[in-house]
Order: sequence, then C-alpha cells, then structure tokens
Amino acid sequence: MFEFENTAIEGQVLAYIPFGDIVDYITPYTAILLTFALVFTIIALISKPERQVDIAFGGDAYYTKDISNKQMKFQRFMAVACGLATMGGILSGDVFNFALFTAMVGIANIGIVASIKNKHILDNVFEYGILAMIGTLPLFGGSAIILASTGTLSMWILFTSAVCVPLVAKLLLVIGVIAEGMAPVYVAKAEITRAPGAPYILMVHVSSLVLFLRVIEIVISM
Repeated sequence: MFEFENTAIEGQVLAYIPFGDIVDYITPYTAILLTFALVFTIIALISKPERQVDIAFGGDAYYTKDISNKQMKFQRFMAVACGLATMGGILSGDVFNFALFTAMVGIANIGIVASIKNKHILDNVFEYGILAMIGTLPLFGGSAIILASTGTLSMWILFTSAVCVPLVAKLLLVIGVIAEGMAPVYVAKAEITRAPGAPYILMVHVSSLVLFLRVIEIVISM
C-alpha cells in the first residue's frame, strides 16, 4: 500500500498504478486537474473549429476565415496529443516522467499553432519554439540535480521529510514549465493567442495552466 507522509496539499492517494519502480497515482488534487484536462481533450476531439469573422474597417463588408479539413485534422490530432501528454504529467509519480510529458506538451502546443499558414503567426511560433526548446534545459536540469542530490526521482520518496531537495532544482522545474508555454510568456505572443482554430488553440492554455498547478504541487510537497 502506497501512502504519502504529508497529505495537506494533494490529499490521500485514491489509486495508484505501479510500473516497476515508477508508481503513478491520483489524489483529490490531481483528480480535479485530470478531469479538467480530460473534458477539454474530449471537446477538442468531437467539436468543429471556429470560423473567425473579420469586419472591414469603415464599411459593412466582412469575411470569414475557413479552416481547411487538412488543417483541422492536424490541429485536432495535436490538441488530443497535447491533452494526453497533459494527463500523463498529472498522473506521473516520477519527476523525470513529469518533465518528459511537459516537454511533449510544449512540442504539441507548437504543432497546434504552427499549422496556421500566416506569416506573423508562424514568426511567433518559431520564436516560441526556440524558447520551448531552451526551456527543456532547466526542466531536465532540475530533474538531474534532484537525482544527483537525493538518489531518486520517485515522488513517493521525494515527498517524505527524510529527503531534502535543493531549492535550485525546484526553481529550475518551475522555470522549465513556464518556458514550455505558461503565461506571461505565451500571452506576450499576441499573434498566437489571436490565431484561428478554437477550441484547439484553447488546449494550449488549458495544458499550460494545468501543468503549472501540478508543478507547484510537486515543488511544495518536496
């Protein structure tokens, strides 16, 4: 039976799935995050994309931006992949797997927006892609420091009072998650937030917010 020493933050373990020495789990806290991510993934899977309407300034003219089937299928695929990676990060009981799923979310987010054939949006996606790639350094660097200083990446051990995780490792994890797409980094890219393709574009923000809440729980518990 797996139990946490301190349940003040995430609550009691509701269920766990062992994969060798890696034990994924779900608590009341992560259950809420998982439900949130699951609902938006289902919405992205079954819904059709929006049709943005642009109104010509100074007149009555307007035109709609149609999403092609090819673009819709690709965005839907990347949105679902993003949702699955987000749920993997939520359920992860291992710091390395959490970092891996977070990096996958960053890649999926780039794919969702990069499918839009607009020069300004693609320029911003390129810059964000570079930022997300750089963000993997503190993300996995923090995991490496945790492993080197404690000898384990299992949250079941790291969450106990017997283990002391260096503050710099916690900060690197948070910085890495932020660099993968969390505001204010992403919101600063105005062309990306205005890109057509909701609800797929919304998955970018949902995944970033959920993973940020998850990493805060992890660093506080360690």
